Amino acid sequence: MVISTEGPSRLDNELSRMSLVEHLDELRKRLAVSFVALFVGFLACWYFAKPIFAWLSQPLTQFLPEGEKLAFTGLVDPFMLYIKVAALAGVFLASPVLLYQVWLFIAPALYRHERRVAIPFIVATTVFFVAGGYFGWAVAFPMVCRFLLTVGSDFKQVITVNEYFAMSSKVILGLGVVFELPVLIGFLARLGVVGHRFLLRHFRWAVLAIFVIAAIITPTPDIPTQCVFALPMVGLYLLGVLVAWLFGKRVEEPAS
Repeated sequence: MVISTEGPSRLDNELSRMSLVEHLDELRKRLAVSFVALFVGFLACWYFAKPIFAWLSQPLTQFLPEGEKLAFTGLVDPFMLYIKVAALAGVFLASPVLLYQVWLFIAPALYRHERRVAIPFIVATTVFFVAGGYFGWAVAFPMVCRFLLTVGSDFKQVITVNEYFAMSSKVILGLGVVFELPVLIGFLARLGVVGHRFLLRHFRWAVLAIFVIAAIITPTPDIPTQCVFALPMVGLYLLGVLVAWLFGKRVEEPAS
């Protein structure tokens, strides 16, 4: 066994020597707390599921003729819809707890000085996750809805609540996760894993990866809609470069 003599010692020797079984047990605890938080968030949002869906459907209903509503084809569809709406809202409501559990799971592998960024990490990840979801609702998805309704303007539209929710939740959750990119980059830069020079050198590959991810989370295959998702992601990557330059660990990077 090799013992490193560099850097500060671990906060807890017991945690630094956790076995695979102990790691799995720790994961089980974090998942259990996360499920409880999600359930509490679901219960808190269940009573408001109808107004939440009314708000959630605005990116589409603002373009529909006056008086026209979304449709449902199965008797239980509205009930199941409100369950899914409450669950989606519960994810955002419980996001600080969920992200805190992520931090607690990775914290034993960090040095003492690295653990000091716990509060900034949790605050930043929560803010960016919520901001990404709001961007998806307020900017990205309305543009998708307008484009799709324009394409289908020659036909009678019958849009079901299930179809709409499946598409909107994918966009909102997808962009919520994508908006964590600057935080992830800043965290890795703080640990010295990446630096701003490294990120700039690999910018072209990052743009390629971003457009691949945009193609996955974009509900339509057209290029303009993909750009609605990809261009903000490029901006987030560049923001991550700035964060890495400001707060990253100063390390000498090998010349390419």
